[in-house]
Amino acid sequence: MNDTANNSNNNNNNESAGNAAAMQADLLDAVTPEQVSDAIKAAGGAVTAIEQDGVVRLHSASHGIGFQVLWGNPVTTTQYTDFTLSCPLHVQGGTLPDAVLASWHRAKRFARVAQHGDFVVLDMDVVVAGGVSPAYLVFAVRLWMQMMGEFFLHLRNYGPAGAARGDAANAVAVGTQDPAAAA
Repeated sequence: MNDTANNSNNNNNNESAGNAAAMQADLLDAVTPEQVSDAIKAAGGAVTAIEQDGVVRLHSASHGIGFQVLWGNPVTTTQYTDFTLSCPLHVQGGTLPDAVLASWHRAKRFARVAQHGDFVVLDMDVVVAGGVSPAYLVFAVRLWMQMMGEFFLHLRNYGPAGAARGDAANAVAVGTQDPAAAA
C-alpha cells in the first residue's frame, strides 16, 4: 500500500513540475519590439515602428495624445527586460505649479510625472524580468492608457483656483515632442 501511495505522490510531483515548466515556458523574461507592439494593438491602440540607429522605436497614442516606448536593459540587440511608456508634453508659457505634480504623486501609484524645463513627462515602467505572460503586457498597456486619461483629467481639474488662473490642461500643448530633441 505504501508503494502505491509513493508512486502516486511521485506522479503528482512530476506532473506538477511538468505543468510548472510548461507555464514557465509561456512566460516572457524579455520582450522584443514586436511583442510590445502586439500588446499595444491588443490594448486597442495603433502603433508605428520606426527604426533609428538600428533600434526600433515604437510610437502610439491614447486619448489623442502620443506616447513612446523607451527601451530599458537589453538582453540582446532586440530583447529587453524592461521598458518605459512615456508621454512628454510641452508646457506653454513656462512650467506647471509644483503642487500639480505633487498632488498627482500623492494620488497615483503606477505612473509618475516629472518636469523637465518646458516639458512635463508622464512615465510608467514595465518590468518583465522574472517572467510575465503576454496577457500581462496587454494589461500593462491598458493600465498605461488609463493613467494617461487620468493624468489629463487631473490637469484639467487641478485645484479650486483652476478657473481663475486658467486650468493646468490649457497650459499643456496638445502635441508631444521628445524633450531631448528640444534641448
